[in-house]
Amino acid sequence: MGDHRTLSRLRSVRQHSARLPSDPGFWRSPLRGPWLTAVLGVVLLAGVTVLFVTGLLSYAAYNPDVAPSNDRTPDRGLLGFYLFAWPTDPHWLYRLTQGVHTTLGVVLVPVLLAKLWSVIPKLFTMPPARSAAHALERISLLLLVGGVLFEFVTGLLNVQLDYLFPGSFYPLHFYGAWVFFAAFVVHVALRLPKAVQVLREGAPRDFASGRGAGKGAGRDGHRDGPGDGHRDGRRDGHRDGRRDGHRDGPGEGHGGGQRGDEGVREPDRDTGLVAPRPAAPTLTRRGALGAVGGGSVLLLGVTVGQNFDGPLRRTALLAPHGGPDPGTGANAFQINKTAAAVGVTREEAGERWRLTVEGPHGRRLRFSRAELLALPQHSAALPIACVEGWSTSDQHWTGVRLRDLAELAGCDLGDGLPGVFVASLQRSGAFRHAGLRDNQVRDPRSLLALRVGGEDLSLDHGYPARVIVPAAPGVHNTKWVNRLAFGADR
Repeated sequence: MGDHRTLSRLRSVRQHSARLPSDPGFWRSPLRGPWLTAVLGVVLLAGVTVLFVTGLLSYAAYNPDVAPSNDRTPDRGLLGFYLFAWPTDPHWLYRLTQGVHTTLGVVLVPVLLAKLWSVIPKLFTMPPARSAAHALERISLLLLVGGVLFEFVTGLLNVQLDYLFPGSFYPLHFYGAWVFFAAFVVHVALRLPKAVQVLREGAPRDFASGRGAGKGAGRDGHRDGPGDGHRDGRRDGHRDGRRDGHRDGPGEGHGGGQRGDEGVREPDRDTGLVAPRPAAPTLTRRGALGAVGGGSVLLLGVTVGQNFDGPLRRTALLAPHGGPDPGTGANAFQINKTAAAVGVTREEAGERWRLTVEGPHGRRLRFSRAELLALPQHSAALPIACVEGWSTSDQHWTGVRLRDLAELAGCDLGDGLPGVFVASLQRSGAFRHAGLRDNQVRDPRSLLALRVGGEDLSLDHGYPARVIVPAAPGVHNTKWVNRLAFGADR
Protein backbone atom coordinates (compact mmCIF):
# COMPACT_ATOMS: atom_id res chain seq x y z
CA MET A 1 0.00 0.00 0.00
CA GLY A 2 2.85 2.35 0.92
CA ASP A 3 4.69 1.54 -2.29
CA HIS A 4 1.56 2.33 -4.28
CA ARG A 5 1.25 5.76 -2.60
CA THR A 6 4.93 6.50 -3.20
CA LEU A 7 4.54 5.56 -6.87
CA SER A 8 1.47 7.78 -7.14
CA ARG A 9 3.38 10.69 -5.61
CA LEU A 10 6.27 10.20 -8.05
CA ARG A 11 3.86 10.18 -10.95
CA SER A 12 2.22 13.34 -9.63
CA VAL A 13 5.59 15.07 -9.34
CA ARG A 14 6.47 13.99 -12.88
CA GLN A 15 3.16 15.25 -14.22
CA HIS A 16 3.50 18.65 -12.55
CA SER A 17 7.17 19.03 -13.50
CA ALA A 18 5.91 19.83 -17.03
CA ARG A 19 4.91 23.24 -15.72
CA LEU A 20 8.36 24.58 -16.77
CA PRO A 21 8.66 25.91 -20.34
CA SER A 22 11.87 23.91 -20.79
CA ASP A 23 9.90 20.66 -20.43
CA PRO A 24 8.48 19.42 -23.75
CA GLY A 25 5.25 18.48 -21.99
CA PHE A 26 4.63 22.14 -21.18
CA TRP A 27 3.74 22.90 -24.81
CA ARG A 28 0.62 20.89 -25.69
CA SER A 29 -0.83 22.42 -28.85
CA PRO A 30 -1.40 19.70 -31.46
CA LEU A 31 -0.91 22.29 -34.23
CA ARG A 32 2.82 22.69 -33.70
CA GLY A 33 5.02 20.63 -35.93
CA PRO A 34 7.52 20.75 -38.78
CA TRP A 35 4.90 21.20 -41.50
CA LEU A 36 3.19 24.32 -40.08
CA THR A 37 6.55 25.85 -39.20
CA ALA A 38 7.89 25.11 -42.69
CA VAL A 39 4.91 26.72 -44.43
CA LEU A 40 5.16 29.87 -42.32
CA GLY A 41 8.93 29.89 -42.73
CA VAL A 42 8.76 29.79 -46.53
CA VAL A 43 6.31 32.69 -46.56
CA LEU A 44 8.63 34.69 -44.32
CA LEU A 45 11.65 33.71 -46.41
CA ALA A 46 10.09 35.37 -49.44
CA GLY A 47 8.59 38.29 -47.54
CA VAL A 48 11.65 39.16 -45.45
CA THR A 49 13.89 39.01 -48.53
CA VAL A 50 11.66 41.55 -50.28
CA LEU A 51 11.65 43.71 -47.15
CA PHE A 52 15.44 43.67 -46.94
CA VAL A 53 15.95 44.51 -50.61
CA THR A 54 13.38 47.33 -50.64
CA GLY A 55 14.87 48.63 -47.38
CA LEU A 56 18.32 48.82 -48.98
CA LEU A 57 16.78 50.61 -51.96
CA SER A 58 15.13 53.10 -49.63
CA TYR A 59 18.51 53.83 -48.06
CA ALA A 60 20.10 54.27 -51.50
CA ALA A 61 17.32 56.67 -52.52
CA TYR A 62 18.57 59.12 -49.88
CA ASN A 63 21.90 59.40 -51.74
CA PRO A 64 23.82 59.28 -48.44
CA ASP A 65 27.17 59.80 -50.17
CA VAL A 66 26.16 63.14 -51.73
CA ALA A 67 26.03 65.40 -48.67
CA PRO A 68 26.47 65.07 -44.90
CA SER A 69 22.86 66.18 -44.40
CA ASN A 70 21.70 63.11 -46.34
CA ASP A 71 23.70 60.62 -44.30
CA ARG A 72 22.28 59.41 -41.00
CA THR A 73 24.76 56.52 -40.84
CA PRO A 74 28.22 58.06 -41.29
CA ASP A 75 29.95 54.97 -39.84
CA ARG A 76 28.36 52.48 -42.20
CA GLY A 77 31.71 51.48 -43.78
CA LEU A 78 31.38 48.38 -45.94
CA LEU A 79 27.63 48.21 -45.34
CA GLY A 80 27.23 50.87 -48.01
CA PHE A 81 29.05 48.82 -50.64
CA TYR A 82 26.01 48.63 -52.91
CA LEU A 83 25.17 52.36 -53.07
CA PHE A 84 24.54 53.78 -56.52
CA ALA A 85 23.24 56.97 -58.11
CA TRP A 86 19.51 56.85 -57.42
CA PRO A 87 17.69 57.26 -60.77
CA THR A 88 14.91 59.69 -61.61
CA ASP A 89 13.10 57.20 -63.88
CA PRO A 90 10.53 55.92 -63.51
CA HIS A 91 9.23 58.92 -61.57
CA TRP A 92 7.14 56.65 -59.31
CA LEU A 93 10.07 54.39 -58.36
CA TYR A 94 10.37 55.42 -54.71
CA ARG A 95 6.61 55.42 -54.34
CA LEU A 96 6.60 51.78 -55.42
CA THR A 97 9.60 50.49 -53.45
CA GLN A 98 8.73 52.21 -50.19
CA GLY A 99 5.03 51.46 -50.51
CA VAL A 100 5.85 47.77 -50.93
CA HIS A 101 8.33 47.90 -48.05
CA THR A 102 5.97 49.36 -45.45
CA THR A 103 2.77 47.67 -46.60
CA LEU A 104 4.40 44.25 -46.77
CA GLY A 105 5.94 44.80 -43.34
CA VAL A 106 2.49 45.40 -41.86
CA VAL A 107 0.92 42.49 -43.74
CA LEU A 108 3.58 40.05 -42.50
CA VAL A 109 2.92 40.77 -38.81
CA PRO A 110 0.40 37.89 -38.36
CA VAL A 111 2.74 35.51 -40.22
CA LEU A 112 5.67 36.55 -38.03
CA LEU A 113 3.69 36.12 -34.81
CA ALA A 114 2.42 32.72 -35.94
CA LYS A 115 5.94 31.62 -36.84
CA LEU A 116 7.30 32.71 -33.45
CA TRP A 117 4.43 30.86 -31.75
CA SER A 118 5.13 27.71 -33.76
CA VAL A 119 8.78 27.55 -32.65
CA ILE A 120 8.51 28.96 -29.13
CA PRO A 121 9.40 25.60 -27.49
CA LYS A 122 12.81 25.88 -29.18
CA LEU A 123 13.54 29.07 -27.29
CA PHE A 124 13.43 27.15 -24.01
CA THR A 125 15.37 24.06 -25.08
CA MET A 126 17.77 22.75 -22.45
CA PRO A 127 20.71 22.45 -22.42
CA PRO A 128 21.30 25.68 -24.38
CA ALA A 129 24.04 24.11 -26.52
CA ARG A 130 24.76 20.43 -27.16
CA SER A 131 27.53 20.95 -29.71
CA ALA A 132 29.38 23.68 -31.60
CA ALA A 133 26.88 23.48 -34.47
CA HIS A 134 23.97 23.61 -32.04
CA ALA A 135 25.56 26.60 -30.26
CA LEU A 136 25.86 28.42 -33.61
CA GLU A 137 22.22 27.71 -34.35
CA ARG A 138 21.15 28.96 -30.90
CA ILE A 139 23.15 32.18 -31.24
CA SER A 140 21.70 32.79 -34.69
CA LEU A 141 18.23 32.10 -33.27
CA LEU A 142 18.75 34.66 -30.51
CA LEU A 143 19.91 37.29 -33.01
CA LEU A 144 17.15 36.26 -35.41
CA VAL A 145 14.29 36.61 -32.92
CA GLY A 146 15.69 39.74 -31.30
CA GLY A 147 16.52 41.27 -34.67
CA VAL A 148 13.18 40.60 -36.31
CA LEU A 149 11.25 41.95 -33.32
CA PHE A 150 13.44 45.06 -33.25
CA GLU A 151 13.05 45.69 -36.98
CA PHE A 152 9.30 45.15 -37.05
CA VAL A 153 8.63 47.19 -33.90
CA THR A 154 10.77 50.16 -34.95
CA GLY A 155 9.36 50.00 -38.47
CA LEU A 156 5.76 49.95 -37.25
CA LEU A 157 6.44 52.81 -34.84
CA ASN A 158 7.93 54.83 -37.68
CA VAL A 159 4.88 54.18 -39.85
CA GLN A 160 2.70 55.38 -36.98
CA LEU A 161 4.95 58.43 -36.41
CA ASP A 162 5.57 57.28 -32.81
CA TYR A 163 9.27 57.76 -32.18
CA LEU A 164 9.49 56.03 -28.81
CA PHE A 165 12.90 54.49 -29.41
CA PRO A 166 16.16 56.18 -28.40
CA GLY A 167 18.11 57.91 -31.13
CA SER A 168 17.30 58.42 -34.79
CA PHE A 169 15.17 55.87 -36.60
CA TYR A 170 17.44 55.71 -39.63
CA PRO A 171 20.68 54.38 -38.11
CA LEU A 172 18.80 52.12 -35.69
CA HIS A 173 16.75 50.54 -38.44
CA PHE A 174 19.68 50.37 -40.89
CA TYR A 175 22.19 48.69 -38.58
CA GLY A 176 19.48 46.52 -37.03
CA ALA A 177 18.53 45.27 -40.50
CA TRP A 178 22.06 44.07 -41.20
CA VAL A 179 22.34 42.26 -37.85
CA PHE A 180 18.97 40.62 -38.36
CA PHE A 181 19.58 39.63 -41.98
CA ALA A 182 22.96 38.06 -41.16
CA ALA A 183 21.24 35.87 -38.55
CA PHE A 184 18.43 35.23 -41.03
CA VAL A 185 20.87 33.94 -43.67
CA VAL A 186 22.53 31.59 -41.16
CA HIS A 187 19.15 30.31 -40.00
CA VAL A 188 17.96 29.71 -43.57
CA ALA A 189 21.16 27.83 -44.43
CA LEU A 190 20.65 25.55 -41.43
CA ARG A 191 16.90 25.01 -41.72
CA LEU A 192 15.86 25.36 -45.35
CA PRO A 193 16.86 21.82 -46.47
CA LYS A 194 14.70 20.24 -43.77
CA ALA A 195 11.82 22.61 -44.51
CA VAL A 196 11.94 21.72 -48.20
CA GLN A 197 11.92 18.02 -47.32
CA VAL A 198 8.89 18.44 -45.07
CA LEU A 199 6.96 20.38 -47.71
CA ARG A 200 7.79 17.86 -50.42
CA GLU A 201 6.35 15.03 -48.36
CA GLY A 202 3.07 16.89 -48.12
CA ALA A 203 0.81 18.03 -45.33
CA PRO A 204 0.10 15.64 -42.44
CA ARG A 205 -3.38 14.32 -41.89
CA ASP A 206 -5.52 17.12 -40.52
CA PHE A 207 -7.80 16.91 -37.51
CA ALA A 208 -11.15 17.69 -39.06
CA SER A 209 -11.08 15.70 -42.30
CA GLY A 210 -8.94 12.71 -41.28
CA ARG A 211 -7.70 12.64 -44.88
CA GLY A 212 -4.06 12.79 -45.89
CA ALA A 213 -2.87 15.46 -48.32
CA GLY A 214 0.03 14.04 -50.29
CA LYS A 215 2.18 10.99 -50.02
CA GLY A 216 3.67 12.07 -46.71
CA ALA A 217 0.30 11.95 -45.01
CA GLY A 218 -0.32 8.32 -45.85
CA ARG A 219 3.12 7.24 -44.82
CA ASP A 220 3.10 9.33 -41.65
CA GLY A 221 -0.44 8.33 -40.85
CA HIS A 222 0.52 4.67 -40.99
CA ARG A 223 3.64 5.23 -38.92
CA ASP A 224 2.29 7.66 -36.38
CA GLY A 225 -1.31 6.54 -36.26
CA PRO A 226 -1.24 2.87 -35.17
CA GLY A 227 2.32 3.08 -33.85
CA ASP A 228 2.16 6.15 -31.68
CA GLY A 229 -1.56 5.84 -31.17
CA HIS A 230 -1.12 2.30 -29.86
CA ARG A 231 1.78 3.27 -27.66
CA ASP A 232 0.38 6.57 -26.40
CA GLY A 233 -3.25 5.58 -26.52
CA ARG A 234 -3.03 2.24 -24.69
CA ARG A 235 -0.12 2.83 -22.37
CA ASP A 236 -0.11 6.58 -21.77
CA GLY A 237 -3.81 6.80 -22.52
CA HIS A 238 -4.52 4.02 -20.04
CA ARG A 239 -2.31 5.63 -17.44
CA ASP A 240 -3.19 9.24 -18.10
CA GLY A 241 -6.76 8.69 -19.18
CA ARG A 242 -7.75 6.63 -16.15
CA ARG A 243 -5.59 8.17 -13.48
CA ASP A 244 -4.82 11.64 -14.75
CA GLY A 245 -8.15 11.71 -16.51
CA HIS A 246 -9.82 11.90 -13.11
CA ARG A 247 -7.75 15.04 -12.44
CA ASP A 248 -7.62 16.64 -15.88
CA GLY A 249 -10.99 15.51 -17.19
CA PRO A 250 -11.96 12.78 -19.62
CA GLY A 251 -11.88 15.12 -22.60
CA GLU A 252 -8.22 15.99 -22.11
CA GLY A 253 -7.23 12.44 -21.30
CA HIS A 254 -8.84 10.93 -24.35
CA GLY A 255 -8.08 13.89 -26.62
CA GLY A 256 -4.41 13.85 -25.70
CA GLY A 257 -4.25 10.06 -25.93
CA GLN A 258 -6.17 8.36 -28.66
CA ARG A 259 -8.08 11.02 -30.58
CA GLY A 260 -5.42 13.71 -30.36
CA ASP A 261 -2.61 11.42 -31.60
CA GLU A 262 -4.04 8.60 -33.65
CA GLY A 263 -3.64 9.26 -37.35
CA VAL A 264 -2.92 12.96 -36.74
CA ARG A 265 0.43 13.43 -35.03
CA GLU A 266 3.20 14.11 -37.50
CA PRO A 267 6.78 12.93 -37.00
CA ASP A 268 8.90 15.37 -35.05
CA ARG A 269 11.99 14.93 -37.28
CA ASP A 270 14.25 15.97 -34.40
CA THR A 271 12.73 19.47 -34.34
CA GLY A 272 11.35 19.34 -30.81
CA LEU A 273 8.13 21.01 -32.01
CA VAL A 274 5.61 18.16 -31.82
CA ALA A 275 4.00 17.91 -28.39
CA PRO A 276 4.59 14.49 -26.74
CA ARG A 277 1.17 14.74 -25.04
CA PRO A 278 -0.91 17.06 -27.25
CA ALA A 279 -4.15 18.54 -25.99
CA ALA A 280 -7.41 17.97 -27.79
CA PRO A 281 -7.46 19.91 -31.10
CA THR A 282 -9.76 22.91 -31.39
CA LEU A 283 -8.54 24.05 -34.81
CA THR A 284 -7.14 22.36 -37.88
CA ARG A 285 -3.73 23.23 -39.27
CA ARG A 286 -5.35 24.59 -42.40
CA GLY A 287 -7.75 26.55 -40.22
CA ALA A 288 -4.79 28.08 -38.41
CA LEU A 289 -3.19 29.07 -41.72
CA GLY A 290 -6.52 30.51 -42.83
CA ALA A 291 -6.71 32.62 -39.67
CA VAL A 292 -3.18 33.92 -40.23
CA GLY A 293 -3.91 34.67 -43.88
CA GLY A 294 -7.16 36.37 -42.94
CA GLY A 295 -5.33 38.59 -40.48
CA SER A 296 -2.83 39.58 -43.17
CA VAL A 297 -5.59 40.36 -45.65
CA LEU A 298 -7.35 42.49 -43.03
CA LEU A 299 -4.18 44.46 -42.30
CA LEU A 300 -3.64 44.92 -46.04
CA GLY A 301 -7.15 46.31 -46.38
CA VAL A 302 -6.72 48.90 -43.64
CA THR A 303 -3.20 49.96 -44.66
CA VAL A 304 -2.67 49.93 -48.43
CA GLY A 305 -5.08 52.83 -49.00
CA GLN A 306 -2.48 55.31 -47.74
CA ASN A 307 -0.76 54.92 -51.11
CA PHE A 308 -3.74 56.29 -53.06
CA ASP A 309 -5.87 59.39 -53.17
CA GLY A 310 -9.64 59.63 -52.98
CA PRO A 311 -11.94 57.05 -51.38
CA LEU A 312 -9.23 54.39 -51.08
CA ARG A 313 -7.26 56.56 -48.65
CA ARG A 314 -10.23 56.54 -46.28
CA THR A 315 -9.85 52.77 -45.90
CA ALA A 316 -6.35 53.17 -44.39
CA LEU A 317 -7.71 53.10 -40.85
CA LEU A 318 -4.38 52.11 -39.27
CA ALA A 319 -2.28 54.73 -41.09
CA PRO A 320 -1.74 58.30 -39.84
CA HIS A 321 -2.00 59.49 -43.44
CA GLY A 322 -5.27 57.69 -44.07
CA GLY A 323 -8.63 59.42 -43.99
CA PRO A 324 -9.62 62.62 -45.79
CA ASP A 325 -6.98 64.81 -47.43
CA PRO A 326 -6.13 68.07 -45.65
CA GLY A 327 -6.30 71.47 -47.31
CA THR A 328 -8.57 72.86 -49.99
CA GLY A 329 -8.55 73.09 -53.77
CA ALA A 330 -5.37 71.98 -55.54
CA ASN A 331 -3.52 71.90 -52.19
CA ALA A 332 -5.83 69.22 -50.81
CA PHE A 333 -3.31 66.37 -50.55
CA GLN A 334 -1.30 64.80 -47.77
CA ILE A 335 1.25 66.78 -45.73
CA ASN A 336 4.31 65.32 -44.05
CA LYS A 337 5.08 68.23 -41.69
CA THR A 338 3.16 71.48 -41.30
CA ALA A 339 4.69 74.95 -41.19
CA ALA A 340 3.49 75.39 -37.62
CA ALA A 341 5.16 72.14 -36.54
CA VAL A 342 8.60 73.33 -37.71
CA GLY A 343 8.23 77.01 -36.80
CA VAL A 344 7.86 78.55 -40.27
CA THR A 345 5.67 81.67 -40.14
CA ARG A 346 3.72 83.55 -42.80
CA GLU A 347 5.76 86.66 -42.13
CA GLU A 348 9.14 85.12 -43.01
CA ALA A 349 7.60 83.29 -45.99
CA GLY A 350 5.89 86.48 -47.21
CA GLU A 351 7.03 89.58 -49.06
CA ARG A 352 10.43 89.78 -47.38
CA TRP A 353 11.38 86.22 -48.43
CA ARG A 354 14.26 85.90 -50.86
CA LEU A 355 15.87 82.90 -52.53
CA THR A 356 19.67 82.86 -52.61
CA VAL A 357 21.21 80.94 -55.51
CA GLU A 358 24.95 80.25 -55.35
CA GLY A 359 27.19 79.01 -58.15
CA PRO A 360 30.48 77.10 -58.15
CA HIS A 361 32.63 80.22 -58.76
CA GLY A 362 31.33 82.38 -55.96
CA ARG A 363 28.48 83.85 -57.98
CA ARG A 364 25.45 84.69 -55.85
CA LEU A 365 21.98 85.72 -56.98
CA ARG A 366 18.89 86.71 -55.01
CA PHE A 367 15.33 86.32 -56.25
CA SER A 368 11.99 87.42 -54.92
CA ARG A 369 9.02 85.21 -55.62
CA ALA A 370 7.77 87.63 -58.26
CA GLU A 371 11.13 87.47 -60.02
CA LEU A 372 11.03 83.66 -60.00
CA LEU A 373 7.54 83.74 -61.51
CA ALA A 374 8.91 85.98 -64.27
CA LEU A 375 11.41 83.30 -65.31
CA PRO A 376 10.40 80.58 -67.82
CA GLN A 377 7.90 78.29 -66.10
CA HIS A 378 7.71 74.53 -66.61
CA SER A 379 5.36 71.85 -65.34
CA ALA A 380 5.77 68.26 -64.17
CA ALA A 381 3.36 65.64 -62.85
CA LEU A 382 5.07 63.99 -59.86
CA PRO A 383 3.92 62.26 -56.65
CA ILE A 384 5.00 62.78 -53.06
CA ALA A 385 6.21 59.54 -51.43
CA CYS A 386 7.51 59.32 -47.88
CA VAL A 387 9.52 56.81 -45.87
CA GLU A 388 6.51 56.07 -43.65
CA GLY A 389 4.94 54.36 -46.67
CA TRP A 390 2.28 56.88 -47.64
CA SER A 391 2.20 58.63 -51.00
CA THR A 392 0.01 60.77 -53.23
CA SER A 393 -0.94 60.45 -56.83
CA ASP A 394 0.82 62.67 -59.38
CA GLN A 395 0.39 66.34 -58.55
CA HIS A 396 0.81 68.94 -61.30
CA TRP A 397 3.62 71.26 -60.25
CA THR A 398 4.74 74.46 -61.95
CA GLY A 399 7.97 76.37 -61.38
CA VAL A 400 11.53 76.98 -62.51
CA ARG A 401 13.73 74.09 -63.59
CA LEU A 402 16.66 73.44 -61.27
CA ARG A 403 18.98 73.18 -64.25
CA ASP A 404 17.90 76.63 -65.44
CA LEU A 405 18.75 78.10 -62.04
CA ALA A 406 22.10 76.28 -62.17
CA GLU A 407 22.91 77.95 -65.50
CA LEU A 408 21.92 81.34 -64.10
CA ALA A 409 24.34 80.70 -61.22
CA GLY A 410 27.19 80.19 -63.67
CA CYS A 411 27.19 76.42 -64.16
CA ASP A 412 28.03 75.25 -67.69
CA LEU A 413 25.50 72.79 -69.05
CA GLY A 414 28.09 71.47 -71.50
CA ASP A 415 30.50 70.54 -68.71
CA GLY A 416 27.80 68.67 -66.79
CA LEU A 417 25.74 70.25 -64.06
CA PRO A 418 26.77 69.67 -60.45
CA GLY A 419 24.56 68.61 -57.60
CA VAL A 420 22.88 71.15 -55.38
CA PHE A 421 22.60 71.70 -51.64
CA VAL A 422 19.10 72.80 -50.64
CA ALA A 423 18.39 74.78 -47.44
CA SER A 424 15.06 75.63 -45.88
CA LEU A 425 13.50 78.26 -43.63
CA GLN A 426 13.00 75.39 -41.19
CA ARG A 427 15.50 76.06 -38.39
CA SER A 428 15.59 72.72 -36.61
CA GLY A 429 14.60 69.12 -37.02
CA ALA A 430 15.59 66.39 -39.42
CA PHE A 431 15.95 66.99 -43.18
CA ARG A 432 15.77 70.78 -43.13
CA HIS A 433 18.71 70.48 -45.56
CA ALA A 434 19.18 68.03 -48.43
CA GLY A 435 21.73 67.31 -51.14
CA LEU A 436 20.57 66.42 -54.64
CA ARG A 437 22.74 64.51 -57.08
CA ASP A 438 23.76 65.89 -60.47
CA ASN A 439 21.40 63.57 -62.36
CA GLN A 440 18.53 64.96 -60.31
CA VAL A 441 19.49 68.53 -61.17
CA ARG A 442 19.73 67.68 -64.90
CA ASP A 443 16.30 66.05 -65.08
CA PRO A 444 13.91 68.53 -66.79
CA ARG A 445 11.14 67.53 -64.37
CA SER A 446 13.14 68.66 -61.31
CA LEU A 447 11.64 71.99 -60.31
CA LEU A 448 11.74 74.74 -57.79
CA ALA A 449 7.95 74.59 -57.62
CA LEU A 450 5.91 77.75 -57.01
CA ARG A 451 2.43 76.48 -57.82
CA VAL A 452 0.52 73.19 -57.77
CA GLY A 453 -2.59 72.35 -59.75
CA GLY A 454 -2.73 75.91 -61.09
CA GLU A 455 -2.78 77.47 -57.61
CA ASP A 456 -0.10 78.98 -55.41
CA LEU A 457 1.43 76.55 -52.94
CA SER A 458 -0.14 76.64 -49.51
CA LEU A 459 2.16 77.41 -46.59
CA ASP A 460 1.98 73.79 -45.41
CA HIS A 461 2.98 72.59 -48.88
CA GLY A 462 6.07 74.78 -48.95
CA TYR A 463 5.08 78.32 -49.95
CA PRO A 464 6.82 80.38 -51.22
CA ALA A 465 8.87 77.71 -53.03
CA ARG A 466 9.73 74.04 -52.70
CA VAL A 467 11.82 71.48 -54.53
CA ILE A 468 10.13 68.63 -56.36
CA VAL A 469 12.26 65.86 -57.91
CA PRO A 470 11.11 62.65 -59.66
CA ALA A 471 11.56 59.41 -57.70
CA ALA A 472 13.03 61.21 -54.66
CA PRO A 473 11.98 60.51 -51.05
CA GLY A 474 9.50 63.06 -49.78
CA VAL A 475 11.93 64.58 -47.27
CA HIS A 476 14.28 65.49 -50.15
CA ASN A 477 11.52 67.50 -51.80
CA THR A 478 12.45 70.32 -49.44
CA LYS A 479 9.80 72.90 -48.54
CA TRP A 480 10.21 76.62 -47.72
CA VAL A 481 13.44 76.74 -49.74
CA ASN A 482 15.60 79.83 -49.14
CA ARG A 483 18.98 78.72 -50.53
CA LEU A 484 20.27 76.68 -53.47
CA ALA A 485 24.04 76.11 -53.55
CA PHE A 486 25.13 74.39 -56.77
CA GLY A 487 28.33 72.38 -56.48
CA ALA A 488 28.25 72.50 -52.66
CA ASP A 489 27.44 69.82 -50.11
CA ARG A 490 26.54 72.06 -47.19
